Amino acid sequence: MSEENVLNLSHYDPFADASKGNNVGSQGSMIHIRIQQRNGRKTLTTVQGISDDYDKKKIVRCCKKEFACNGTVVDHPEYGEVLQLQGDQRNNIADFLVKVRLAKKEQVKIHGF
Repeated sequence: MSEENVLNLSHYDPFADASKGNNVGSQGSMIHIRIQQRNGRKTLTTVQGISDDYDKKKIVRCCKKEFACNGTVVDHPEYGEVLQLQGDQRNNIADFLVKVRLAKKEQVKIHGF
């Protein structure tokens, strides 16, 4: 039996497709965090640009518990799926995305007044 007949000696990484980037922030593009004024003092925070590789509903569920606010995932015609959270959660969500390694600090862009 020669060496070329043994297949397990060749280099194969079974987790190559699981890690799409480096281990800190495998997000490819920018994440935009915006604030929208509703009525009166009420505001709405929107998060756009999270990769489709992540389950956005689970992210919203964690954010709702962490920030004690309500939130949902909305299908926007131009931006795709967008996270919406009640209140001004811009800094909280930016810190959360970096803390759980969904994005790097340089990939998060905060917009608003």
